[in-house]
Amino acid sequence: MRTNLAAVLAAATAAVTLVAATVATGGPLASQAAFVAVGLILPALGLLLALRRPDVPYGRLLLAAAVCFGVGLSGVALADVAPGLARAALAAMAVFYGLSWVYVPLLFPEGRLPSRRWRPVAWLAGVAIALHAAGNLTVSFLPGRPIDVHGPVQWAGVFASAAGQFTVWVLGHVVFAGLVLRWWRSRPPERAQYGWMAAGAAANQIGIVLGYLFLSGGQAPAVGLVGMLAVLGALPGAIVVAVARHHLLDIRIGLRGSRLLLVFDVRPTVGEVLSGLAPDLEDSREPVEQLGRLAEAVRTGLETRWAAVTLADGRRVVSGAEDGPAALTLPVRGGQGRLECGPRVSGRLTREDRRFLEALAVPAGLAIQSAGLATRLVNAQEAERRRIERNIHDGVQQQLVALIAGIELARATGGGAATLAGLREQARQTLADLRELAAGIHPSALSQGGLVEAVEERCARLPVPVHVHAGRDLRAERFPDEVEGAMYFTVSEAVANALKHAAAARIEVRLSRDDGRLGVTVGDDGAGFEARPGVLGTLTDRLTALGGGLRVDSERGKGTRVHAWVPVDG
Repeated sequence: MRTNLAAVLAAATAAVTLVAATVATGGPLASQAAFVAVGLILPALGLLLALRRPDVPYGRLLLAAAVCFGVGLSGVALADVAPGLARAALAAMAVFYGLSWVYVPLLFPEGRLPSRRWRPVAWLAGVAIALHAAGNLTVSFLPGRPIDVHGPVQWAGVFASAAGQFTVWVLGHVVFAGLVLRWWRSRPPERAQYGWMAAGAAANQIGIVLGYLFLSGGQAPAVGLVGMLAVLGALPGAIVVAVARHHLLDIRIGLRGSRLLLVFDVRPTVGEVLSGLAPDLEDSREPVEQLGRLAEAVRTGLETRWAAVTLADGRRVVSGAEDGPAALTLPVRGGQGRLECGPRVSGRLTREDRRFLEALAVPAGLAIQSAGLATRLVNAQEAERRRIERNIHDGVQQQLVALIAGIELARATGGGAATLAGLREQARQTLADLRELAAGIHPSALSQGGLVEAVEERCARLPVPVHVHAGRDLRAERFPDEVEGAMYFTVSEAVANALKHAAAARIEVRLSRDDGRLGVTVGDDGAGFEARPGVLGTLTDRLTALGGGLRVDSERGKGTRVHAWVPVDG
């Protein structure tokens, strides 16, 4: 909606300027063409900035100035046809002068005040412009024509217009001095941008003097016309040079292909970067590759020589050639890592670049968290595989070796009934150990009877009373294997910890389903401990991967409560 309005305003202003300039200037065709060509720079430039950088209000400021100029110029053209309408239009010309003298250089380049100290200047300029415009509404100030004043209202208008115009003229010099100071203190490429704006502001002020001295007085009208062209085109021309040569507001102008088509490019916004980054992260299944895509997005978005994503554990992924210290470093929320980038390919990093990186810090934190979670899950799976391997090697495997050796010995010696009975008991024990091992991987009761039945069977073999509470509807309901497995092993480990470490005499397990969540709470009356982050980290990662979570509440002497939940459909 905003971009459509900008396009309509620019087109209307260009049309009005074209017609009004032809009528108002008169004179040779060459002077008319020059006036029209210069007059069209401002709306075109305002439209470019408004379309390519809608987040920056400076383009809308230039469009407002262009609209005021077009309306004011139409007042000059209507002077002989509709004097009253011409006076109203000339009030808009007063606004154009005020915007050009004060606000266009003051708010350069982002449409914001350089600091709070400039607020009085901005407010005073607004009042002065209003006085100038109000005075023009009462009296006709047309170039080359006498001012016809009748009555106290028009005399008040004359004084208001003169006071407002003089105040704006003084403030314009104050702003020019501040612009020169900003140029002096800045560094490349901002220094060159401020330099061109300062040159444009100086040419604008000189053009005002030439216009009043030569055009209004009727002497050397050609010089006066040059002055008015400077008033109209100096500032927009300076901005065009700053865009074309020094990439003002990160806008690039280049040529594409053999058709010599102008291309206006701009650094992508955070939203555009995230839109392009999301499918890349989704396609990248390896955590390191995801972090690499993120670092590359930072590097290309800020146009730096290199960018890096560093995790809290010291792991680091770099995009580009890291050839020096970081020019900008920003921690990721939650203390999970940081984003770093080197110097820009051209120029230096600005406050806008820091805001860009801060906006990327949120999705960066999510990507780092995802990478860390995936790494922890892989490590947990590897640790579980090694645990099963160790249990098989140290337990069941040794029992099977002993059983085979016993069978061979019985065959060789002709063992009697007592020997065979011992071997049979040994085989039964091995079978029981195998079942226990299988239950640690995925209990058969969980596959056959569901979560509640598997939890009850697990808790029935414990040396302390364990009470399992679950609703009747929950007993008959089945959930995905990964959900049931995660909840079962949460109960199993929580109960085992209560027996091993808490010296609990009573344990209570509650299973529930509420508001789309399957939850479990394991509580005991044991010794308790000081809960800290990272307790039951493997289980937490497993539940987090399913979209759930885990919380441990415990105090010394008051037992422990383990709360876990996962989302379920329906």
